[in-house]
Amino acid sequence: MHAIRLHAFGPAENLTYETTETPSPGPGQVRIAVTASGVHLLDTSLRRGEPGPFPAPPALPTVPGREVAGTVDALGEGTDPSWLGRRVVAHLGMPLSSGGNPQTPAGGYAESAVTDAAKLHPVPDSLTDPEAVAMIGTGRTTLGILGFTEVTADTVAVVPAAAGGIGTLLVQYVKHVGGTVIGLAGGPAKVALVEKNGADLAVDYLQPDWQEQVTSFLSSRGIGGATIVFDSVGGDTGLAAVDLLAPGGHHLVFGWSGKSVHDGEPLTFTEAELADRAITSEVVLGPPMLARAGGGPNPIRTLETRSLALAAEGVLRPAVQLYPLAEAARAHADLENRRTVGKVVLVP
Repeated sequence: MHAIRLHAFGPAENLTYETTETPSPGPGQVRIAVTASGVHLLDTSLRRGEPGPFPAPPALPTVPGREVAGTVDALGEGTDPSWLGRRVVAHLGMPLSSGGNPQTPAGGYAESAVTDAAKLHPVPDSLTDPEAVAMIGTGRTTLGILGFTEVTADTVAVVPAAAGGIGTLLVQYVKHVGGTVIGLAGGPAKVALVEKNGADLAVDYLQPDWQEQVTSFLSSRGIGGATIVFDSVGGDTGLAAVDLLAPGGHHLVFGWSGKSVHDGEPLTFTEAELADRAITSEVVLGPPMLARAGGGPNPIRTLETRSLALAAEGVLRPAVQLYPLAEAARAHADLENRRTVGKVVLVP
């Protein structure tokens, strides 16, 4: 089979398309003939050797990728035989080292992947495999973020990066409950996608007057300000979005991709600054966030199940941008340089 391997941390070009031996599942595991592999912004950090929310980056060499969908084509000892031949999706977790053995794959950027049967979810008939991959990762994260706020028909949300994977779903969810959404995106093409996705107002934050456009829109509707900013950008754009919050508003931070003097850091405020603005601000990230938001004995799986169900019902419709598996390096470069929309997915 073919897989993408990383032998040294660094730029996207370090991802190489190689021939490896097809893996065999162990006890309680399955092998998935992969038809879709999710690419996450965190994957680019791990590729550079930055651990992100994990204790450390993966040992090398490794096959990146933590989200896959496809068909179960082999079972390990003791695995429920009913899984064989089924369309499934799974979040594999942190990519592992291939232990120096070039024949041993570790993650999801491959034509076959092995995982525990306990991690599998059946793919609903109404979803494609790339859509299922989007929901198992990006979808569960979106629901995790929403678990930290109450979204109602009175919600007035500002969503920076509204053409991205999470941004797309946040716009849809707020509209589903009857709220008002202002979606921010960079460039006319992305703005058009945000409009098509149902935002009440889509604004190009690369334009110098974008804040004035938003305040004019809110004023025309008799709205004094936003009630929440879903901030994955931070930097200058995130700060400008926070300026749109009305007193009592909520600044919810789950990323900081913005390009400014604050790049690489979440947008945070002192207690005095929050009191002066009369707002609250909270940073929610990583597995602890998902565990807190999901509830129950297996909170992350709870979020995954709910995410897939909402997509199957048509409440959430993930946007997907496909790349050939062999072009994983290009997918990483495009994602890092904001040339993508929705969820990036690799296909064999």
